[in-house]
Amino acid sequence: MTLAGEGKLLRIFLGESDRADGRQLFEVIVHLARSKGMAGATVLRGVEGFGAHSRIHKATLLELSEDLPIVIEIADTSEKIEALVVDIDALIERAGCGAMVTTERIDVRRYRAGK
Repeated sequence: MTLAGEGKLLRIFLGESDRADGRQLFEVIVHLARSKGMAGATVLRGVEGFGAHSRIHKATLLELSEDLPIVIEIADTSEKIEALVVDIDALIERAGCGAMVTTERIDVRRYRAGK
C-alpha cells in the first residue's frame, strides 16, 4: 500500500475502561481499522486527562487509575477515514460511552514498511 500527499488523521479520545462486545473499546477500534485495510493505527495511553464530565483521570504512585485517557490515531486517505468514522460512531453509540472524535487534514511525507 502506498500513501503520499494529502490524507486525513482521525483521533478518538476515550477512556481505558470503555468496553464494546466484552473487550476494551480501543482494541475493538484498532481491529476494525485493520479489517478495513487502513494504513495504520496507534493507541496512546495518557497519564492524566479529563473529558465531558470534567472528572480528572490520572495515574499516581499511590493508586493506579483503571480509566486513564486513551487516544487512538489513524491516518489514511480522506475517503477511507470518512468511511471508517461512520462505523466508529455506530460502535461508540452501541458501547454507550463518552468519546470525542476529531479529524484533520495531513500531509503524508513518508509511508512504507521497513526492511
